[in-house]
Amino acid sequence: MTWTVETLNATVDKELDSLPSDMRARFARISELITAVGLDRVSAPHVRPLTGPLWEMRMKGQDGLSRALYVTVRDKRVVVVRVFVKKTRKTPRHEIDLALQRAKAVQ
Repeated sequence: MTWTVETLNATVDKELDSLPSDMRARFARISELITAVGLDRVSAPHVRPLTGPLWEMRMKGQDGLSRALYVTVRDKRVVVVRVFVKKTRKTPRHEIDLALQRAKAVQ
């Protein structure tokens, strides 16, 4: 069974659509990489653990940095729960809290 990458809901789709095109392309490339070789074979600089069950996809573009926070689910599913443009060096706590809250809806 291969890994799949999906978004939680329409809100996350809108967050992803609001990213600049080069960052959306980077997200698509990382997603394709996870699907092709498996999440267990993808590491930094593409993905990193964040806190608890949360991991981050790291996208860099001409306009700066963005992150897609995700959780993994059995059946080899990656579910993206939050996408945002990163403006500070450290991931803001409110972004992590929002992602953790949304992650509770993932089964």
